[in-house]
Amino acid sequence: MSLEVAVAAPFKTRAQDRLGEGEFVVALSLEREWFSPDQAKRLVDVAVGRGLLASEDGDLVPQFDPAEVTVPEGFAPDESVLREQSTFESALDAIVAAGVEKQRAVAAINERQRALAVTIEAAAVLYAREQGAAVDRLAADVREELAAAAGDDGGTATGSNDADDSEAA
Repeated sequence: MSLEVAVAAPFKTRAQDRLGEGEFVVALSLEREWFSPDQAKRLVDVAVGRGLLASEDGDLVPQFDPAEVTVPEGFAPDESVLREQSTFESALDAIVAAGVEKQRAVAAINERQRALAVTIEAAAVLYAREQGAAVDRLAADVREELAAAAGDDGGTATGSNDADDSEAA
């Protein structure tokens, strides 16, 4: 995954397990010349949102072991890593990484959504857990979204968009 490689690179280069955000941004923009400073800041937001980085006492701390990530010679991340994935897309990626074929996963998620009358995100997280995929952060996000929706519309927290309609399908 190129996002993980891009996030790991500054930590590997400096052989540190935490970096200030400014130091991280400089490493990606000025030293490696992979992104502009604004894009590097966006990468921080995406990486935090995806659970790859955490912010602790003003520092960025990887939530994985950067030493286990290989940065290929001549690697340069694509700007698509700056696009934040939806909860559904993230869950689907986790399911595929757990060894389930993507089309089969999308069909199973759609079936769960219809059968349980829940949002597509909730169905994806349920199916991901059934497949043994690590989706704890996504599950927490879905719980928050469902709670917010229940408060906003009197308890109806179902969605009508099938995964087939998603660009990730």
